[in-house]
Amino acid sequence: MKFVFSLVFIVCVALGFSQEDKTSLPYYEIPEYSETYTAGTVASRMIDALGFRFYWATHELSDADLSYQPNKEGRTTLETMIHIFELSNVIVNSTLKQPNKSLMDSLSYEELRQKTLLNLKTASDILKKSDDISQYKIIFGEQEIPFWNQINGPIADAIWHCGQIVIYRRSSGNPINPKVNHFTGKIRS
Repeated sequence: MKFVFSLVFIVCVALGFSQEDKTSLPYYEIPEYSETYTAGTVASRMIDALGFRFYWATHELSDADLSYQPNKEGRTTLETMIHIFELSNVIVNSTLKQPNKSLMDSLSYEELRQKTLLNLKTASDILKKSDDISQYKIIFGEQEIPFWNQINGPIADAIWHCGQIVIYRRSSGNPINPKVNHFTGKIRS
């Protein structure tokens, strides 16, 4: 009887942890799309797609995954995550109309993942409500760069690097969940 109780307890705890991840971090699935097409809703959806890809590319990475490096010149998976976090800061700072500054924080895998996802969600939410995305310039010191560069710069670059993480984790023996459907932004049952 104790064995059955222990087994039920372990299963409940495991299910609780997986449910917690679904609700505590954005982008387990892509949010419902807007009924209207505006520059803001389209840009928001691009960031939501990035968030979904990042969520699943970085979901449940092991230490072996994080330290995987394709060769001596390439970044490790963790270093690639740090780069995506930096890109997410450029994206969110643009929508907050804040200048970019160098961040020297040392973050754990969980903190990097959480902060990156929250940055993307904040930026998406702001853009979704905006009628004029030209106001969201990338600011480096005195230089202001138009939002156009956000699309071909940080957003596209971060999507590119999510693909690298997927390849790295496959190479280190931990492929992403096969139920992830990037076309629908949902998890197949």
